[in-house]
Amino acid sequence: MSTRESILALFEEHKGVFFSGEEIAAKLSVSRAAVWKAVNSLRKDGYEITAVSNKGYCLSAETDILSAQGIRKYLIPLCGFLNLNVLPEVESTNGLLREWADAGKPEGSVVIANLQTKGRGRFGRSFHSPADTGIYLSILLRPEQAEPTQASKITTIAAVAACEAVELVSNRRAQIKWVNDIYLDDRKISGILTEASVSMETGSVEYVILGIGMNIYVPEEGFPEEIRESAGAIFDKKQNDGKNHLAAEFLNRFLSIYQGIKREDYVEEYRRRSLVVGREIIIFSPKGERKAVATGVDEDCHLLVQYEDGSTDRLSSGEIHVRLF
Repeated sequence: MSTRESILALFEEHKGVFFSGEEIAAKLSVSRAAVWKAVNSLRKDGYEITAVSNKGYCLSAETDILSAQGIRKYLIPLCGFLNLNVLPEVESTNGLLREWADAGKPEGSVVIANLQTKGRGRFGRSFHSPADTGIYLSILLRPEQAEPTQASKITTIAAVAACEAVELVSNRRAQIKWVNDIYLDDRKISGILTEASVSMETGSVEYVILGIGMNIYVPEEGFPEEIRESAGAIFDKKQNDGKNHLAAEFLNRFLSIYQGIKREDYVEEYRRRSLVVGREIIIFSPKGERKAVATGVDEDCHLLVQYEDGSTDRLSSGEIHVRLF
């Protein structure tokens, strides 16, 4: 760990507390000049660090910048194996992690970005990923002997984890629009994209990349016109460490379910948070559009629907539209 990273970890663990340059230098076994240089580097990246004579340096408690050090302080022991990589900008966190997966990176490799220039959503769509207002996170998973149908459950596990994390940090109730969107007050604040690599020889899953994007704040210029009526944000004003806390709580909850803790009740939680059950929906498929009523969610998180002619179906994937207002 570099001097800069070590100082940031110290500041993140003790926000609002002053440390003298001499004290920091002694703790890290570096020179005071190295401390000064590292502090200035952090300031250039936007960290609000106060310097006061006879008191030293202090990281403002109101700082809300993504960092591996800031996230790690909130992680539970179960997540200790994660390799967190927080980057200022990438084309796509899923795309970069796919490169790493093909190069042999282990399960638990995580890429988190402050900005995506080519963020991806489902069905080849783009995902709006502006700087400083969101969390764009992907994690590499290597489930043992998993079939593609089993790997698809990762999306629904992530949806439950995202709702629980959002609710804990914001104290606002989050819901799931089948199959992969998270809503607050009938506005989309998060989307999930799960991609898998399947062995042509065995048909089993080699790895899964789980990607999630969350709108933490509304961008200064607002959302793009095409999503302005449907998009929302988790917070309406700047939070003290909101991004780091939310990213960590998502990882805590996702891995708790993924590794078998509380797995037996996540399906019921998915059902309980459904935004569509009991509502009229439109189902989009290659054959066209079809109206139906969402009647429930089964044990595999497939959507149960009833069409206008009385026939029923069990959807394992696809896209639906529901009128929310």
